[in-house]
Amino acid sequence: MALHPNGVHHLAIATRDMKAQIEFFTDVLGGELKALYWMHGVANTYHGFVELSPQCYIAFQQHPDNPADAQIGVTHAGNAGGTVTAGTMQHLALNVDSLDELYAMRDRIRSRGVPVIGPMNHGMCQSMYFAGPEGLALEIATGGGIDERAWIDPEVQALCGIDDDELGRYTAPAAYERPAEAVAQPAYDPAKPNLVYPAPVWQSMLAAPDEAMWSAVTSEPPVSVS
Repeated sequence: MALHPNGVHHLAIATRDMKAQIEFFTDVLGGELKALYWMHGVANTYHGFVELSPQCYIAFQQHPDNPADAQIGVTHAGNAGGTVTAGTMQHLALNVDSLDELYAMRDRIRSRGVPVIGPMNHGMCQSMYFAGPEGLALEIATGGGIDERAWIDPEVQALCGIDDDELGRYTAPAAYERPAEAVAQPAYDPAKPNLVYPAPVWQSMLAAPDEAMWSAVTSEPPVSVS
């Protein structure tokens, strides 16, 4: 069974100015605001969702203690080739379905006074680059169906320390069959990726049954719709 995520449901971006981000992603890029509410389980924090498609959203998280200043090369790359701290988002690329739509988006963005570089032809895709509020480095691209036989460079493969057996696993990941019984939560292992919470909180979360986590936060919308 080919089991893997089939897209990005939402990408959450930290902000100090929820309104500015909503203005940009709705007016400049044309997304639709779908949610704006107190973030579940996080004190004094707003959450906003702008829809790109019914299955894909850009989300924003406004916490009063989010640092305000971008540090280029540390917190933000500044452009699609810039350096930034490992594990952070270097730039965000959004998708359109055709080159004609890419040119139309270029004109929409420029009509709002925002400079756009491109489109450029990268071979595997065509894309253009621009900036968003609070130092975001953004891209819009079209094209897909990348042929790994043409686009995995043996030199870069070697520089990454990937041997041919590993490459085979990466290009054709193992299938997975879900067992009849749910897989138990693994014990804490500092060698594995772990969310960052105070140690007692994290340990209690790991020990909690899945059913408890399901109901740990409110799931009711803030406005009643009849």
